Amino acid sequence: MEIFRFPLFCYQIVVKIEAMRVIGTAGHVDHGKSTLIEALTGIHPDRLKEEKAREMTIELGFGWLTLPNGEELGIVDVPGHRDFIENMLSGIGGIDAALLVIAADEGVMPQTTEHLAILDLLQIPAGLIVLTKTDLASDSGWLDLVESEIRSTVSDTVLDGAPILRVSAKTGDGIEELIHAIENLLQDKPTRPDLNRPRLPIDRIFSMSGFGTVVTGTLRDGKFFVGDDVEILPTGIKGRIRGLQTHKKKEESAVPGSRTAVNISGVDTELIRRGDVVAHPGQYQATRRIDARFKALKDIQKPLMHGDEVKFFVGASETIATLRILGTEEIKAGEEGWIQLELRDPVVASRGDRYILRRPSPGETLGGGAVIDHQPKGRHKRFDADVIKSLESLAQGTPADVLFEAALALHAAPIKEIITKSRLEASAAESALQELLANGQIIRLEDSAKNDALVIARPHWETLEAGMMGLVEAYHRQYPLRRGVPREEMKSRLKLAPKVFNTSLYYLVTGHALIDERGVVSKPGHEIQFNGQDQTRVQTLKRKFEANPYSPPSIKECQAEAGEEVVNALIELGELVPVSQDVVFHKKDYDKMVKMIGTHIREHGQVTLAEVRDMLKTTRKYVQALLEHLDSIGVTARDGDARKLRR
Repeated sequence: MEIFRFPLFCYQIVVKIEAMRVIGTAGHVDHGKSTLIEALTGIHPDRLKEEKAREMTIELGFGWLTLPNGEELGIVDVPGHRDFIENMLSGIGGIDAALLVIAADEGVMPQTTEHLAILDLLQIPAGLIVLTKTDLASDSGWLDLVESEIRSTVSDTVLDGAPILRVSAKTGDGIEELIHAIENLLQDKPTRPDLNRPRLPIDRIFSMSGFGTVVTGTLRDGKFFVGDDVEILPTGIKGRIRGLQTHKKKEESAVPGSRTAVNISGVDTELIRRGDVVAHPGQYQATRRIDARFKALKDIQKPLMHGDEVKFFVGASETIATLRILGTEEIKAGEEGWIQLELRDPVVASRGDRYILRRPSPGETLGGGAVIDHQPKGRHKRFDADVIKSLESLAQGTPADVLFEAALALHAAPIKEIITKSRLEASAAESALQELLANGQIIRLEDSAKNDALVIARPHWETLEAGMMGLVEAYHRQYPLRRGVPREEMKSRLKLAPKVFNTSLYYLVTGHALIDERGVVSKPGHEIQFNGQDQTRVQTLKRKFEANPYSPPSIKECQAEAGEEVVNALIELGELVPVSQDVVFHKKDYDKMVKMIGTHIREHGQVTLAEVRDMLKTTRKYVQALLEHLDSIGVTARDGDARKLRR
């Protein structure tokens, strides 16, 4: 396996977890965002000489920490100065939660409110408010006053009601409490879904001697694997993933939501720019036109007019756009409306992506919203009622979006139940289903075209598959002398409905991920292997069977000699054959006895217990157990005091 060395890479190989989060800072310049990250992670995010000299963040910075529950968390540090607000926008869009940082000695400042507005427009799903530099506050009464001002400022935003934590990065006060608050904040929040269509908006590009091009970003909507073919959009340049790393750890795969560094072969850094997107070939297309829902901020200097030139920010990209306002002449402060954007440069976006608009000069954040159609067919007539009606319908979701949401809500369910929940018309539902099956967003667990066939949304399947595979792998580690986990025990431990369990297991078995044989589930290639001590016990036991092949030690005596796990393993391997709860024979001795009994019956028509006892020179206990066993498996049949062969 190739090992390479550069700032985001080191010499560790780890097992990848199936979920990862990224949080971001926000707030006014010099309110202690970078210092706070250093206190949390031990990593100072400023990397440029100019940043260190000026003690001011200019570009995006990154850090990471491991929460008390073991979850690894990435942190994006953004510039707070108004001159670098657009750098801030390139990194804040892919985060799962925000830390709004406000200095206790200054309180709410201009970039506090602008950053808060951006968090609100991007609908960041969770957040905390961190009151920093508390060591500079004069008294607790002042802190109470600042908190009151903060509560008023965040009212009616995504941070309304968010906890406020008092912290001093200088003294360390409140840092532990903040870490636990972050953990609690994320605990019940869903992780980024795996939609099987990965894209990485690039926010940093560099080259390393011997390794070539490296890009970084927050991965969305799917996984990358080492060796994947990729393309850089919008240029369409092709390359291959040579290496992946997250938090300086080398990985074989990267999961949605992770801060990821990608070493790409076959692509020069000069051909890439911030805002480009790494994706699998053919899964995304760049666009120069976007339909969107727009919400203007309440304090913009003047209304937005049709034909205005604006800056458009989505993912990590920015470009100039011409604004086309639909259904009205202008959008005033605090109002919402429909817009179509004609983009100077092509960008990669997807339905539902959040975006920001800014005025180019003088610089001002105007508002933002959600992309409704990332590939509109043409320029809309501005005052066409049918266009507005179509956009309103599309805002509710395409048929595929609606059906996918229904599948997510129901977990594993029959197709007909998902269609019923979606409330889609039959033909639209069928078309949407085929689209989702084709792109892998929905998995068909049963090979049936019927509407009662079980299907599951990919994010749920990823979790279910990981749980089933993980359980089997853990069982192999815990019980190396067992063939695998009993099927019924597996079903009980997973707490799945019988149909879901049986269908999911069958899906994994037919896909050769698991083996289900004689009621025991195992991974392909798993073999029972005895260690040195166990081998010694096996040899000791074998000698006891050789000394008395037809009067061998009982099962309990075998277990006392070699241990229950070893004896069970020998039975699993077929080297020992139990014929009753207490009597067990070595396989070669068992085969020899069965042959002798069969030969005797064919020559004499029958055999009695006493005849077998004399033949084997053993006791009644062993013979009776053997003959009753042969009766039970259909080799012999009892006829009075004798046995005959079954036809």
